[in-house]
Amino acid sequence: MRTTTEYLWFNTKQKREYINITSDAERIVAKSGVRDGMVLVSAMHITAAIYVNDAEDGLIADIDEWLEQLAPFRQEYRHHRTGETNGDAHLKSLLLHHEVIVPITDGKLDLGPWQQVYYAEFDGQRKKRVIVKVMGE
Repeated sequence: MRTTTEYLWFNTKQKREYINITSDAERIVAKSGVRDGMVLVSAMHITAAIYVNDAEDGLIADIDEWLEQLAPFRQEYRHHRTGETNGDAHLKSLLLHHEVIVPITDGKLDLGPWQQVYYAEFDGQRKKRVIVKVMGE
């Protein structure tokens, strides 16, 4: 089995951003030479997420609004007693999850017609990374 590991780095301009990283994953898969296998894409921070969905601006706004309704910023989060003020970012990350696995078939990401891979940042404006690990033959 062949493996390749690369890291993507982000320092977002906004506290919350949604970044389409499909082309980054495709580039890493192509470079790996793996024809059949899978790629793991994982946020390496507990206030970020990786998810697969449609690259449609209205849907991205709906996802952001939904997350804010489910896990709004609140001053009274117990986590904030530590001096942090990002309790909501931790909860938003849990809702979308920190990683996805995408199949590789014939050397390409095997996504559905509208599926794209996204990095979701909930406590940005500082340097963070994502690991992309390609595994297969």
